[in-house]
Formats: sequence, structure tokens, C-alpha cells
Amino acid sequence: MGFMVNSCKKSADYLPTLLTNGQWQLASVLVFHYIGSTLEKVDTLNTNCNLTQIFQFTTNNNCTYTNFDCLSGTTGSGQWSFSTDHLYLNTTMVCRDTTAAGSSVPFQSSRIINLGQFSLVLQTGDLETFYPPTKVRTIKQYGFVRLKTQ
Repeated sequence: MGFMVNSCKKSADYLPTLLTNGQWQLASVLVFHYIGSTLEKVDTLNTNCNLTQIFQFTTNNNCTYTNFDCLSGTTGSGQWSFSTDHLYLNTTMVCRDTTAAGSSVPFQSSRIINLGQFSLVLQTGDLETFYPPTKVRTIKQYGFVRLKTQ
């Protein structure tokens, strides 16, 4: 009996359920500015936005984001998947934004900091494993909370 319990393969099969079990509302956007591994400055974005921004994932691997970048009435859509090691969320979702280009793929490869029943934290930007000591880099962190369903 002990052999069978210890030999069971562990998997991350519950992660898609955590992601797709409801809607995620944006709670915070932080931008971390580094030189090498030294944190130089933290900016808080989205503080004046009164729009509800919703990120939603479906079980058929579609995703949508409503009011991205505090732009009213916009919806970005695409496909989502996890990296093989389940440490990154990858999406093809294109969102209209306030950049000069007018749109971006903000969660093309996002590091998953937290994925639980009630919170989701993703990081995007300069996410290399090794940082040269003089390299200037920026990481944007999105914090979401699960919307309570009635």
C-alpha cells in the first residue's frame, strides 16, 4: 500500500481549474525598475482608473480581458496555455492599449507568481534568468482577485 501511495505521479492538473473557475478582477499594477538585481524604483499604475478590468479564462483555452489599460469598452481575446513546467502563462490575446502602437500582447509570456483560489499574480517584461549587473530592466506585475459569484 505504501508503495502505491508514494509512487503516484504528482501533476498540476488542478491549475486549469483554478484559472477557469470564475472571473479575475484587476486589483493592482506595479512596475518594478531594476539595474541588474537591484531594485531602484516601484511605480503603482492604474490608481485613477474607475473601470472594472476583468480577465477571464475558459476551459476550451480561450481568454478575454475587458477594459485593459483602463480603456472603456475594449475587449482583448485570444488563446491561453501553460508552459510545460507550469511556471508561465502564455496567451495570444491582443489588447488595445495606450501605447504608441495602440495594441499589445501583454500576457504573451507571463511568469506566474501566485495562482490560488482567490488570487492570481502575473509578471511580464524583462524576465530573464540571469541579469548582468548593469542591465536596466522593467517588470510589470498584475495582481488579480477572483470575483465572488452569486
